[in-house]
Amino acid sequence: MEMKNLKVIAFDADDTLFVNEPYFQETEQKFCALMSDYLSQQGLSQELLKTEIANLSLYGYGIKGYILSMIEAAMKISNNTISIEIVEKIIEYGKELLEKPIELLDGVEDTLKALEGKYKLIVATKGDLKDQQRKLHDSGLGPYFHHIEVMADKQEINYQKLLKRLEIEPHEFFMIGNSLKSDVLPVLAIGGYAVHIPFHTTWEHEKIHHKVEHPNFKTLEKITDVLGLI
Repeated sequence: MEMKNLKVIAFDADDTLFVNEPYFQETEQKFCALMSDYLSQQGLSQELLKTEIANLSLYGYGIKGYILSMIEAAMKISNNTISIEIVEKIIEYGKELLEKPIELLDGVEDTLKALEGKYKLIVATKGDLKDQQRKLHDSGLGPYFHHIEVMADKQEINYQKLLKRLEIEPHEFFMIGNSLKSDVLPVLAIGGYAVHIPFHTTWEHEKIHHKVEHPNFKTLEKITDVLGLI
């Protein structure tokens, strides 16, 4: 994978720079325990996921949309019979999610230090703008980045718009992330470079079930391995 004219290196945030999905899974388990009188854990998880996906076009990605989806799923599951106490509990779970401490993944800061000054480093992530800004601020990583882009989605069109704003061509762009669906496939499709660094757990909606083979693509074990590529 030769990246001779590389100008911008973009990093996904959640589960690439710092821990995220395990906190959502923890919250989902609390939701399932709260609603256990109505359905099995598997049934509750399926209903919640279905509601989340149906709401993405309205709420986008992030914790606030997740809270609303939990409330809506609880109402559906219970035929609108849940008590106000259950709604309060769900809101409390959401606030706990918003206040989770930032846990940097191994090698992240070393990698950013090594690349700083050599390339324009940016964050390209989905989620709620205020929450992602808070996480980047609390992580201490903010100063490494030239630009932070909180994207409504990560489709080809979203990346094309990002490249236009950055005034670069696709072959000058390199994306690093934990999601093949969001961080890799759209970038390859527009002519950029991408690396997949798998995280031990992935949101069901982000999973793809086929192998990716492309000259502009590599899977790496850890983020510091990126330094051997460029």
